[in-house]
Amino acid sequence: MSQIAPQNIVILISGGGSNMAAIVKAAEQGGWQQRYGARIAAVISNKADAKGLLFAQQHGIATAVVDHKAYASREEFDAELARVIDGFDPKLVVLAGFMRILTPGFVDHYVGRMVNIHPSLLPAFPGLHTHQRAIDYGCKFAGVTVHRVTAELDHGEFLDQAVVPLLPDDTADTLAARVLTQEHIIYPRAVEQLLAAGR
Repeated sequence: MSQIAPQNIVILISGGGSNMAAIVKAAEQGGWQQRYGARIAAVISNKADAKGLLFAQQHGIATAVVDHKAYASREEFDAELARVIDGFDPKLVVLAGFMRILTPGFVDHYVGRMVNIHPSLLPAFPGLHTHQRAIDYGCKFAGVTVHRVTAELDHGEFLDQAVVPLLPDDTADTLAARVLTQEHIIYPRAVEQLLAAGR
């Protein structure tokens, strides 16, 4: 019987890691190891107190911390982060609430292998404060986009999207909570589609 080539996934987080947790659960429940030869090889954070690290450890996933404050420049931090990531031989690098702007050199190193989730219907509202901006513009719909990471912020190829209607009494917080439920659905789905395609 032919061996499926391993597809290691490394997930980067900065906080609670709810999207990471959704991907881990989908991998476990969906049998990604058996179906695609895929495993969550590591969860890496730039913050030692990121709560998502504990979740990963409880699920038997290797964890690592690369503290950005320990490095004099973005380039030095990114170089060390890449060294740690590459130790897990990743097929896919998944940004899941990783709150660092990455240098072009880092992005180039993982070109075609790195994905991110953004809480808007790109190309609308790249960057920060997406929910408040959608409300301020009087949008009828908001949403979320999974995309490939490129050097241009929030502009890579779209892999999946979900639409969330804006309600008349929405605040940025209530809208964010509803969008997050969709994030937990489409991010695992987009990652699984990449694994199924073997890319």
